[in-house]
Amino acid sequence: MKNIAILLGDGVSTEILSSAVSVLDKVNEVYKLNLNYTYAPIGGRAYEETGTPLPDKTVDICLKSDAVLLGSVGDWKYDKLPPELRPEKALLGIRKKLNLFANLRPVKVFEELAFASPLKPEILKNTDIMIIRELTGDVYFGEPKGITTKKTYDNRTIRVGYNNMIYDEDEIGRIALSAFECAQKRNKKVCCVDKANVLDVSRLFREVTKEVSKDFKDVELSFMYVDNCAMQLVLNPRQFDVILTGNIFGDILSDEASAICGSLGMLPSASLSDGKTPYMYEPIHGSAPDIAGKNTVNPIATILSAAMMLKYSFGEFGAHDSIYNAVKSVLKEGYRTTDICRENDRLVSTDKITDLIVNKIN
Repeated sequence: MKNIAILLGDGVSTEILSSAVSVLDKVNEVYKLNLNYTYAPIGGRAYEETGTPLPDKTVDICLKSDAVLLGSVGDWKYDKLPPELRPEKALLGIRKKLNLFANLRPVKVFEELAFASPLKPEILKNTDIMIIRELTGDVYFGEPKGITTKKTYDNRTIRVGYNNMIYDEDEIGRIALSAFECAQKRNKKVCCVDKANVLDVSRLFREVTKEVSKDFKDVELSFMYVDNCAMQLVLNPRQFDVILTGNIFGDILSDEASAICGSLGMLPSASLSDGKTPYMYEPIHGSAPDIAGKNTVNPIATILSAAMMLKYSFGEFGAHDSIYNAVKSVLKEGYRTTDICRENDRLVSTDKITDLIVNKIN
């Protein structure tokens, strides 16, 4: 039995998870995977039901599962809640509870969607990047943090916000190791992205990455400042194989990379632990409450996240490839949701594109 915790969040979460489960049900039937689902709330949904965005019961269900599939969290209606009760707090919390320190975000362009990218086809062709983002450190988790006040030179009281960007060498070492191991299975290149010209924490990030690289003589290591990397991603994305970076830089760069692929609705992600806790899978996009319930959201990122789950958590490479090929086939036939649709394409709903993908799995 392969036990999967499915975390129902906010906005379009129910729709995209329903699509992913439909696809999983089909591969379960075809490949005899013996999948079992347990549902639990998270984010705003959990707050409405229990008064907290990350209930202990949800965490317990995740810890007892073999893998976790998350939809999305967040809604503007919760913006006035105290920070500890907002849906986003649950996302950071579950990553910490499951020790999900390595976030893998593949950036692979479907030829069928090259038109949707703002980049010229000749720049975009054969782009295949894995962004490996450290997920449990940096300014999102660093202490101390907060908002306080201070006196100015003219005796005024003004507000001051502060967050601490912090990494220790063990945190850097384990994410660097993940990057080099990943590169060995790809094109054997790692580009460490940082801001070492101005940040002490980035200088340590470089030092430790160099130390880890000594055990991977077959992998080419390079370094790039994050501002240059943001530029190079649109000038020449094909130069990258594996991008290794910290939490906040990885957050920004992977969203930029999604635009290269044409839509946030296309990029999946996997968050990995040290193996003592289950891995978690989710699309990189948000909850999009403005289109929730309209049957228009693109479910492909979540479907591909489920495919990554089968590959990384269960070693079911055939089932993973079947889902990926089904998505590619449906796109090749011209079916599109609104975010990736041109005038002459075949515009379909969330439910319809899901059914089309399910029918291609064999």
